[in-house]
Amino acid sequence: MKQTSYRSLKTVVLTVSTAFFSTATLFAAPEPEGSVLKRYVLDGGWPMILIGLLIIALIALCVFNFMNLSRTKFAPADLKAGLMEHMVNCRIRSAIELGASHPSYLGRMMAYALPNVDARRPEDLGRDYVEDAIADFTINENRKSMTLIYYISLIAQAAPMLGLFGTVLGMVGAFGTLASGDGSADPSMLAGDISVALLTTLWGLVTAIPSLTAYFFFKNKLNNLVAECHHSAEELLNASIQTVNGDAHLAKIPEGIAV
Repeated sequence: MKQTSYRSLKTVVLTVSTAFFSTATLFAAPEPEGSVLKRYVLDGGWPMILIGLLIIALIALCVFNFMNLSRTKFAPADLKAGLMEHMVNCRIRSAIELGASHPSYLGRMMAYALPNVDARRPEDLGRDYVEDAIADFTINENRKSMTLIYYISLIAQAAPMLGLFGTVLGMVGAFGTLASGDGSADPSMLAGDISVALLTTLWGLVTAIPSLTAYFFFKNKLNNLVAECHHSAEELLNASIQTVNGDAHLAKIPEGIAV
C-alpha cells in the first residue's frame, strides 16, 4: 500500500514537472522586451529556480492528497454495509475477512481491531481491547498519511525563507554595484539586483500563502475522514453488542409503570 502511494506520488511529480517545464519553454519562446514572464519571473534571477521547485512540489503534493484523501479510500459505503451485515449477525470472522480483503482505511482498521473481540465477555465483547487496537492502528496509519501533509507545511515555511534569501542577495548585489561606482551608478545597473530582491519576496509569499491554506485543509480533511471511520467502527461494534444483549437490554426497559 505504501509503495503504491509513493509510486502514485512519483507519477504526479513527473507529470507536473513535465507540464511546468513545457509551459516555461513555450513562454520562453521569442517574446518582446518587457514581457510578463521576464518582468515577473526571469528578472528574479537564479533564486527563482528554487522557488519554482517548491511550487512544483506543492502542486504535486496537493494533487496526490486530493486523490488519496477521499471517502472511497477511507470509509466506502459498500464496505460499511457489508461489515454491518456481518456484525449485526455476530459473524466476526467474516467481518475480519471482509475488512482484510479491502484496502480502505476502515477495512484495514477493522481487520486489525476485530480479532480482539472477546466472546467470553458478552456484556461488551471486550470493547476496551477493541478500542485500544483501533487507537494503535490510528496512530500508525495517521503518521504515514500526515507525512505528505507535513511536507506542505515545510513548503509554507521554506518559501518565505527563500524569498528573504533572494531579497538579501539582491540588496547585497545592489549595494555592491553602488560601491563599485562613484556613488552615481546607472539605475539600469541596479534594476537587476532590485528585481531579484523584490520578485523573490513576491513569489516566496505567493507560494507560502496557498501552502499554509492547503496544509490546514488537508489536515482537517484527514481528521474528518479518520473520525468518520472511528464512528463507523463504533456503530459496527455496538451492532454486535446489541445483538448479543438485545433481550437483556429490553428486559431493563419496562412496558409500563403502575401508578
